Amino acid sequence: QVQLVESGGGLVQAGGSLRLSCAASGGTFSSSMGWFRQAPGKEREFVAASTWGGTSTLYADFVKGRFTISRDSAKNLVYLQMNSLKPEDTAVYYCAASTLAGDGSHEGSYEYWGQGTQVTVSS
Repeated sequence: QVQLVESGGGLVQAGGSLRLSCAASGGTFSSSMGWFRQAPGKEREFVAASTWGGTSTLYADFVKGRFTISRDSAKNLVYLQMNSLKPEDTAVYYCAASTLAGDGSHEGSYEYWGQGTQVTVSS
């Protein structure tokens, strides 16, 4: 059974940093592993992805230069280092993983999802 477990969320002041981790088990995710987020009252949106088995990365424009995705493919781990956090980054952050080829920036590319971890950035 595939399971994705996120950790590392919490409360941080604006300008601070957090590192999210996602551990995937029960499969081999040879394609994309990524992060999405959903703020209250908003749709879930793409944040970052490690694609093509970890050889390429994608970022949403609003996190470029602030967030960094990294991946340990051998251990099915993916991380999201978040720096210079802003109050508008407050959301539940979800890890996703895929065994299929596809655009790593779209939800439809992913077969498996974690339960999410809350990130709250205070002003």
